[in-house]
Amino acid sequence: MSFHALGFDTKILQAIKDAGYVTPTPIQAEAIPVAMAGQDIIGIAQTGTGKTAAFTLPILHHLSQLIKDGALSGIKVLIIAPTRELVVQIEDNIKGYAKYLPIKSVAIYGGVSERPQASALRHGVHIVVATPGRMLDLMNQKHGDFTALDVLVLDEADRMLDMGFLPDIKTIIKSLPRKRQTLMFSATLSKEIEGLTHEFQHQPKTVQIGKRANPADTISQFIYEVPRHLKNSLLLHLIIQPTFKTVLVFARTRHGVERVGRFLKEYGVKTATLHSDRSQNQRIRALKDFKAGLFQVLVATDVAARGIDVEDITQVVNFDFPANPEDYVHRIGRTGRAQANGDALSFVTPEDRNQLSNLESFIGKSLVRKKALGFDYNGPPSLSSEEEERIDDRRKLGPRNHRQEPTQKQNIPPTHRKVQFVTGTQTTKRNRIITSKVNHKLEEGTLGRAESKGPKKWIPSEKTMPISKTKNSERERSIGKKHVAPVKPPSGFWSKAPHNKGGSSKGKKR
Repeated sequence: MSFHALGFDTKILQAIKDAGYVTPTPIQAEAIPVAMAGQDIIGIAQTGTGKTAAFTLPILHHLSQLIKDGALSGIKVLIIAPTRELVVQIEDNIKGYAKYLPIKSVAIYGGVSERPQASALRHGVHIVVATPGRMLDLMNQKHGDFTALDVLVLDEADRMLDMGFLPDIKTIIKSLPRKRQTLMFSATLSKEIEGLTHEFQHQPKTVQIGKRANPADTISQFIYEVPRHLKNSLLLHLIIQPTFKTVLVFARTRHGVERVGRFLKEYGVKTATLHSDRSQNQRIRALKDFKAGLFQVLVATDVAARGIDVEDITQVVNFDFPANPEDYVHRIGRTGRAQANGDALSFVTPEDRNQLSNLESFIGKSLVRKKALGFDYNGPPSLSSEEEERIDDRRKLGPRNHRQEPTQKQNIPPTHRKVQFVTGTQTTKRNRIITSKVNHKLEEGTLGRAESKGPKKWIPSEKTMPISKTKNSERERSIGKKHVAPVKPPSGFWSKAPHNKGGSSKGKKR
């Protein structure tokens, strides 16, 4: 079957040809006719089999018919996806397939200013691609009119429903027209989640390609059993092999991502990192540079597992074994896309064996165990995990501003001992500051030192005197100035200046 046989508009067919596609994938061939007939769909297929085009192409065909009838007005399509990266990827596909059509689209997600997104909704778009949280925020602010909506799409539906997006999605759907087409697509869809989908759809047809929740057949999967303290060394040993050209590495936490990224960079591997603590601009830049081949390795958390559409990823490495089988399927689905071949490597420590057993039961087969040739499994670690965690904790705490203690106890003369000025019943903030400055000068031995050569002397001045608690005189109150009372200096600080001819024996005030 060819795309021409599906009955698309000629302008869409031209865009498909420009993209280099000739025949539809199995999920596209099964789902597109059903979607074009206006029926609700639950689409289940392995990651990387073309699910995005399976719903974007029939949607664009529907809008092209509205253009011919002169009925294209308002927001006609709402597509909801779980991550910012997936939202951006979907909108890029829409722009590519609709480049010969007068169709406007907008991507709505958090981490950036909502002002341009709200403006786009006000000034008129036809397709909205959004994450649930930001879409709900804008809808609560009365941005966007969805009364003319024709199609709702929930992409990666299992993840959105299973990971806490269900309340937001229910609130969004309540504000949409009841008469609409609802399409749901995902790589995995549990029976429990499938039961919830009937709340959003009307007599949906299930389109399933391959076994439920299985990775694509084009992915070769291997298990590397390794002690935890040798994971860094094993990763470096593999990545420097010539067959490892474009590598996506998954770690469990954002701190783990940063640790692995720093380790690889120290050994000269061009590495980028991607996790939730990075700004949206940083995440977009990291993905863009990784796609352009400026980095050999991208280290990411599961936030990147859904939505990364990078061609020719040769290997996916599970540096930290995924917590559940669904995450494993989505992680390794970043390679072996569009019928290309790819490798999925998973590091398994003794602590991960139970999760590995659960995974093999989930996908229905035992994974191949493999040893890295030339790697010393008895060798010393590059850094122990405890050392890595301690270093990471120190980086998070920042530099400590501890005062350096003297190595030997100094014999401070009585004239240089610390003093404390107290006026009245309370010590004011200014008193404390002045006391600190005086004590600092005492320690340095510079208190009262004259500019010219001569003996030390302590001479009170307004700068080194605390504010008096005595009442101001009438004249001082009238001009708004406080009276500064003289302060008795510490004992031992008076010194007589050399006698000058015809001059006073008291030192002059600096």
